[in-house]
Amino acid sequence: MISLRRKLAVLPLILLPLGAAAACSSEGAETNCTLNSCTVTFDRGVDASASILGVKAELVSVQGQNVTMKIAGQQITVPVGEGEQADGFTVSVQSVTKDNVVVKISNGEGGGGEGGGEGG
Repeated sequence: MISLRRKLAVLPLILLPLGAAAACSSEGAETNCTLNSCTVTFDRGVDASASILGVKAELVSVQGQNVTMKIAGQQITVPVGEGEQADGFTVSVQSVTKDNVVVKISNGEGGGGEGGGEGG
């Protein structure tokens, strides 16, 4: 009976990575997520979206260095290298190229002290 208890105790630990991987999905994008943030690389020229951290993130448009996105239905425009708040998330645009847009989306709850904006 002890071995059965051990197996049952270990089962959630084994399934945890599978659940985390299944929690993210994307179309025209690649995601790389941790517990409370995701870096999303959106392909340009397609309808690109990703379901991450329990919300849908969509790339709407890029005008020069300004990226317009929808996060959980809220539309925001974020300049490259800066961040904005949307529906409790911090959205920062890391880079824009002719092929893709790289965005970091972090759960804004319980944070605050992140200094961002390094470089230039």
